[in-house]
Amino acid sequence: MEIKADEITEILKRQLAGYEKSIDVAEVGTVLSVGDGIARVYGLDKAMAGELLDFGHDLFGLALNLEEDNVGVVLMGETREVKEGQEVRRTGRIIEVPVGPELVGRVVDALGRPIDGKGPIRTTENYPIERIAPGVIDRQPVREPVQTGLKAIDAMIPIGRGQRELVIGDRQTGKTAVALDTIINQKGKGLICIYVAIGQKKSTAAQVVKTLEEYGAMEHTIVVSATASDPAPMQFIAPYAGCAMGEYFLYNEKHALTIYDDLSKHAASYREI
Repeated sequence: MEIKADEITEILKRQLAGYEKSIDVAEVGTVLSVGDGIARVYGLDKAMAGELLDFGHDLFGLALNLEEDNVGVVLMGETREVKEGQEVRRTGRIIEVPVGPELVGRVVDALGRPIDGKGPIRTTENYPIERIAPGVIDRQPVREPVQTGLKAIDAMIPIGRGQRELVIGDRQTGKTAVALDTIINQKGKGLICIYVAIGQKKSTAAQVVKTLEEYGAMEHTIVVSATASDPAPMQFIAPYAGCAMGEYFLYNEKHALTIYDDLSKHAASYREI
């Protein structure tokens, strides 16, 4: 079959009409060295402190040390995937996590990525994990109670919405049980709960989720899990991520209860970093 010149011209015109020119502009650096969960990256002169850097393969790093000739980056994933000479891209985003009602009922990691196998979470907003807290004058007084559901505690220790409460005790004395009972007791009370599991075994975190599901408490709960097998940076930012998710409800005229279990593991991860 013979194709005429004018037909070829017409085909080319149609193809060129649908052509869209796109240019991908990104600041790219190179990994100089990697070890102990820390990567040294050269070539990212404009990187910001606390910025997320993309190492590819769904692996991100947090820029902490901005030195004269390189950037010190803590890796938030498996370090074996990072090699010398590998490309690293800036994201231009100070570390932030997705927030919103879409997270309620889900289990996420410290970056807000779902790990419960229930599909992606489609949120419309992100909050930075570090932000300036409202001043004392801007805050309302503590005037609404929070019941734990444990009569001994509720009778002796007044706990209010807006205050901090420290649960101290030896191992295996029921500290987590108190926290879970408190979450379960908030069913139908308009209080969103964020449970942050820091440095626990995966089996322990899974058991917590199972318990909450059995009592119907996941309907008003977000679980942020940074287990013992996760890198220290993930355990370090987990409490900040949980706090940011709770702040979304604060700034949208709702109530939130954030539970950190436990902060001693967070302190250990901070020292490791």
